[in-house]
Amino acid sequence: MITIKRHSGIYTLTSQQQLPINMDKAWEFFSAPDNLAKMTLGNMSFMVTSGQIDSMYEGQIISYRIGILSGIKTNWVTEITHVKEHKYFVDEQRFGPYKMWHHEHFFEVNELGVLMTDKVSYKIPFGIFGRLANSIFIKKELLNIFTFRFNKMIEIFS
Repeated sequence: MITIKRHSGIYTLTSQQQLPINMDKAWEFFSAPDNLAKMTLGNMSFMVTSGQIDSMYEGQIISYRIGILSGIKTNWVTEITHVKEHKYFVDEQRFGPYKMWHHEHFFEVNELGVLMTDKVSYKIPFGIFGRLANSIFIKKELLNIFTFRFNKMIEIFS
């Protein structure tokens, strides 16, 4: 299930997915930045540009090149701000297309495997024009990205 709600001038996307895998496998896959390209729509031309990353840690800076609109690419830089192994990690945009981007990744073991929850709080720049852009295409694109990711996880882990 994927939802987006607006509050206090920001938007929060929440996505939950049950994965039929154990915690070690979930953590190994999702905490490896090099796997991000596997979970991202191909037309976004997603590429990690900060080099090979072996393990995630607090304070880590990761840079990407990503297509945000057809034919328009931008650099995006995030920092891993919090890590609690096998529980959660948080990445925050330092430079990029959003005024604010705060992405929380939670992992919870249950009888079916691992429940993965993503919570992305974001703010669009440009005031009313940004809100209009969010209504017209940004919200739709984020829903497409997380729907693709949801389906890709079924493909990879089923």
